[in-house]
Amino acid sequence: MNDPATDPATDAFVAHRDLLFTVAYEMLGSAADAEDVLQEAWLRWVEVDLERVLDQRAYLVRVTTRQALNRLRTLKRRKEAYVGPWLPEPLLTAPDVAEDVELSENLSLALMFVLETLSPTERVVFVLREVFDIDYEDIAAAIDKSPAATRQIAHRARRHVDARRPRTSVSPEETRAALRSFQSALETGDLHGLLDVLAPDVVFVSDGGGLKLAAPHPVVGADKVLRYMAGSVAKAGGTFTSERTTVNGNPALILRVDGAIDGVLAFRTENARVTGLYYVRNPEKLTRVESETPLTSR
Repeated sequence: MNDPATDPATDAFVAHRDLLFTVAYEMLGSAADAEDVLQEAWLRWVEVDLERVLDQRAYLVRVTTRQALNRLRTLKRRKEAYVGPWLPEPLLTAPDVAEDVELSENLSLALMFVLETLSPTERVVFVLREVFDIDYEDIAAAIDKSPAATRQIAHRARRHVDARRPRTSVSPEETRAALRSFQSALETGDLHGLLDVLAPDVVFVSDGGGLKLAAPHPVVGADKVLRYMAGSVAKAGGTFTSERTTVNGNPALILRVDGAIDGVLAFRTENARVTGLYYVRNPEKLTRVESETPLTSR
């Protein structure tokens, strides 16, 4: 019997585990579901004859993709019964993720929220092609479609996402500057000062999952967002504090009430103004904001 520490199948899976987790998480928006997918992929991987596998990375991504697509279809039904808007689970990430500009943009809660509007197959194709630069032939094999059909799906998904994502790229410095201004106004209680930070058409999305109070629908417009936030702060009571952090490779705030985590607030910025606020309050989605989760596109 092979020693698990030196078993070739185990070594290969461990070598690519961070990538496989990132692939599954980007498709599902849930760390717990991504871990389940990896477990399913592992069970299939150990049954494979490695001598017949030409590219272990590609094969593992394909196996993970198939399991994620099955899970994504199940999740879609679950999300239809979810209370209020559904936001991805925020993950505390290391500085190297933030330094990878393309990866951090694709992992942002803002973009992953947009990906929720795609069909399961469109999301899988978009993620594999746009985020991980997988060849169309390999994507086609993973989703049991022809390469030509896969290209059409990719084009449709890209057009859909491009219509909803920010039109201009923003440097991390600009985002951090907007975040600092936002945090200062929040902590000093000068909520009206937020009008200098918020874009007129800012969108505020909150996710309480039926376990915490949250807006049942996105709140649109600076004045409405300001009133909603002021009411939320008043209802929270206690001492309200915030700390800067990095989730999904992007600057964010962890908000606390009397020292206990109330939620994670992620930002989308354009032209030095905050255009999107994504507030995750569901406690079931806040288990990975105090220890780093390794993510990679390689």
